[in-house]
Amino acid sequence: MKRRIATTVIGAVVLALLLAGLGTLALSRASARRAATGELQRQASGIAEVVASLAELSPTARARASVVVTLVRDRGTPRANGFGWFLLSAAGVVVLAGFASVRLGSRLARPIQAATDVTSRIATGDLTARLPDPAATATDESAVLARSINSMADTLERSKGLDQQFLLSVSHDLRTPLTSIKGYAEAISDGAAEDPKAAADVISAETRRLERLVRDLLDLAHLDAHQFALHPAPADVGEVVAAAANSLAPRVERAGLELQLRCDQPLHAMIDSDRVMQIVGNLVANAIGFARTQIRVETRPANPGSTGDAAVIVSVTDDGAGIPAADLPHVFERLYQSQLQPERRESSSGLGLAIVRELVAAMGGDVGADSPSTGGTTVWFRLPVDAPPPPLR
Repeated sequence: MKRRIATTVIGAVVLALLLAGLGTLALSRASARRAATGELQRQASGIAEVVASLAELSPTARARASVVVTLVRDRGTPRANGFGWFLLSAAGVVVLAGFASVRLGSRLARPIQAATDVTSRIATGDLTARLPDPAATATDESAVLARSINSMADTLERSKGLDQQFLLSVSHDLRTPLTSIKGYAEAISDGAAEDPKAAADVISAETRRLERLVRDLLDLAHLDAHQFALHPAPADVGEVVAAAANSLAPRVERAGLELQLRCDQPLHAMIDSDRVMQIVGNLVANAIGFARTQIRVETRPANPGSTGDAAVIVSVTDDGAGIPAADLPHVFERLYQSQLQPERRESSSGLGLAIVRELVAAMGGDVGADSPSTGGTTVWFRLPVDAPPPPLR
């Protein structure tokens, strides 16, 4: 917008000077033409008087007489005349410039006013407010501003929808175990439970489920507020990943699955081992819900033999039905409801992948998910080797 206004102002100044100069030239020439015409008429009148006086002479005197006619042009004071005409033309240009500036200012201010109105509506909670979409070929500042505001509104509207979905999902996940706990507790209290020990086991399991949900919610809150610390130290990423996967081996076996590890190659890096173990644990726990026969955990260099930035990739693959293409961009969102139902119901909070994304981002890495059409899903994360991020507090 500044460039557009500066260009407009410079153009207006140049145009005003050009109009003033042309106006001065035109008025000066017209004035000079009128003055010359008047002078010639005056001198022609004098010549006519001379001719009339000659007619009164005798023929002999006329024959001896000689008449010399000299036309004289009075140039006057051109500077004074030119300055006056310049002032007159400049005044006319000022009037025209004032009219043009009002029209131009109104035209320039119109998109700014529209943007102000839309942003005010957005600020008051109307996330449906949008500016008219500019033409696809428009690249001026007002078009860029309109696209930016519309993109911001789209993001805010989507975030609001996700927040509402998040609250609904959390409320559901809290209400379900609480209902079970209340029902079994009342049955035990009334003596109506056929097997009090089994009822107590259900209460204990649902309590652990609530504990996991609350812990994950607290982790997300701390991650969002950066109220946690990273403690990077030299470590073999393969050993850390293997330790995390092996700690979940009993749970994998109880689900009737096979756990495969491919972490033999030493890959040393500056990592926060506890956070990496938490990430791998969340990924394996997520894979348990979808795998059919096995889960594979692998650690490998991101670019073997490359001289560029070194990085390590850790992947967790299951042999389930796979993730629909429409769900892939959203698998790391909080409590996102996929179209694909898990093979088995695991007692989880549904926040594991969201925590994975936040932790990996805090350590300077990135995450992703791949699901070929043949089935199976690979969820991976990549961490830099030589450039650990500073601890967040």
